[in-house]
This record gives sequence, structure tokens and C-alpha cells, in this order.
Amino acid sequence: MSMLLACQMLGELVTRGLALSVPGPVIGMVILLAALVVRGKVPSSLRVTGEGLLRYLTLLFVPAGVGLMVHGALIGADLLPIAVTLVGSTAMTLAVTAWVLSRLQGRGGRRGSGENET
Repeated sequence: MSMLLACQMLGELVTRGLALSVPGPVIGMVILLAALVVRGKVPSSLRVTGEGLLRYLTLLFVPAGVGLMVHGALIGADLLPIAVTLVGSTAMTLAVTAWVLSRLQGRGGRRGSGENET
């Protein structure tokens, strides 16, 4: 647990120190990922803590659900812009993901295919 909090604190310090618009916990997760990659394995204490947090992850969605219920009329008034934004952003995300995947597969496919590399 202390490793998670330390990475979050480091992420907050980096965010505030460099005036980034990325949330501190996101940078903290990247720091944690880098540390785990360098280490090569997940410590058992961190695994137990992570599994405990994941077990109750659904509780984190309760406030969002309550917000939808409380502000249902406001959401209904702006339903068209919200729907267009959701569909558009989902389509753009899928397109960018497909493009990146095709670029990465193309790069990896050339190395092992035995074709002329000029």
C-alpha cells in the first residue's frame, strides 16, 4: 500500500512541479509501471493490495450512477450534444487505435517476413 501512495505522491509532485494538465495519479501509475518493469515482477504485498482494490472496484461507480440519477433532467436537456460527443469520441478512439495497431503490425511484419529491406 505504501508503494501505491508513494507513486501517487511522486505523480502529484511531478504534475504540480511541471504544471502538467495530466492528473497526478495517472503519472503515478506510469511511475509504478516503470518501477515494476525494471524490477521484473510484482511484489506479493502489492499484488494483495491490488487484488483487494479490484475486488471493490464496482463501488467506485456508485457516485457516477448517483450523479446520473440526480442530474437526469439536465442530461436529458443536452442529450443530443452528449450523444454526438460520445459517438464521435468513440469513433475517433477506435480509428486512432486501429491506425496505431496497423502501423505497429506493419513494422513488426517487415522484420520477420524475409522481404527485401531497402
